[in-house]
Amino acid sequence: MLALNGGPKVRTQPFPRWPEYDETESLALARALQQGEWGRHGGKEVQAFEREFAEFGSAPAALAVTNGSHALELALELAGIEPGDEVIVPAYTFVATSTAVQRRGGVPVPVDITPDTFCLDPDGLDAAATDRTRAVIPVHIGGHVADMDAITAWAAARGVTVVQDAAQAHGATWRGKGLGALGSIATFSFQSTKVITAGEGGALLLPDEETYEAAWTRHNCGRDRELNLATASSNLRVSELTAALLRAQLARFADQNARRAARHTELAAALGEIPGIRLQGRDPRCTGTPHYMTTFVLDQDELGGLDRDTVALALLMEGIPAFGSHQPLHRTDAFWTGATGGALPEELAERCPNADRVGRDGVLIPHQALLGTRQDIDDVATAVAKVLDELPRDGTPAAA
Repeated sequence: MLALNGGPKVRTQPFPRWPEYDETESLALARALQQGEWGRHGGKEVQAFEREFAEFGSAPAALAVTNGSHALELALELAGIEPGDEVIVPAYTFVATSTAVQRRGGVPVPVDITPDTFCLDPDGLDAAATDRTRAVIPVHIGGHVADMDAITAWAAARGVTVVQDAAQAHGATWRGKGLGALGSIATFSFQSTKVITAGEGGALLLPDEETYEAAWTRHNCGRDRELNLATASSNLRVSELTAALLRAQLARFADQNARRAARHTELAAALGEIPGIRLQGRDPRCTGTPHYMTTFVLDQDELGGLDRDTVALALLMEGIPAFGSHQPLHRTDAFWTGATGGALPEELAERCPNADRVGRDGVLIPHQALLGTRQDIDDVATAVAKVLDELPRDGTPAAA
């Protein structure tokens, strides 16, 4: 019997906590505190983190900022996005991708995703482009890198700027290169669920020193190194305490990611044996991923109408961390509160069937489930098989 209906849970023990921390983080915070400079001006931690994160991401430079949303907005400012400019975005992403465009006065133009990787489909770019297209934002969803070969080539041919939304892709690589080595700005989030976190925070990997200096001035209230108020901007600086915590968390990444990779291989194999679900695929050119989340999609042709939200709830009741996937942009209220270029919800739904399918039928397992033991993986697979087998096909809870 399902736990949802009062039966025994598959799992009663908690999964590994997130974030992981110990005295290393305590010492890092004490170090920042005791230097007596808690802001980046005069302190050492922010500059040190930027050097370390740039090296980590194979970039010439990195800039730490307040959060991932601000990182995206700053990247679009550097790209020269102005009111009325169009920016192509994937229809399946967290809404911050489109909100950043709208907050610049731009118009986000959703394009469908590939049915395999759930990332922006390059085949949809031509149809979405107009003479007002100024940028494209590939989102490396779940840590899976979008087709950067095709997207970069398309953008270069049209004179369009590429801004990578790598909020979920810390440490990801494409053809063996870090995201900072791909010639475009990449933006990151250090929000509490991310694989590198300080509770909040963000960063940009920048392709050259000139772009870094332009970004630095804009994140510093528009004040340049000589203290000239050079441009209208805002304060996006992070504190020394945040940077110290990020340095400690960054140092943990290699070990954590090795553990996630091993467990993900086991989980993918186990879930692959369960009928009726399809795992997010990975482009073979994506040579590294942080496995931010494991996503599977319910095959309604085989499962006959299981409700995704009921599946996720049933898994939670079995003791498994599971959540519904992101909603496509056109299914959120937030998207329609900004500029949309006159698009209609039904038009976007028709143009983006893959995004709709993943948004409707996708289930997410967060990365901390991959930080434990093989037994953890077995419990996830057992619970998924149990829920899919015992839930009625109309998605309603079975009678006790």
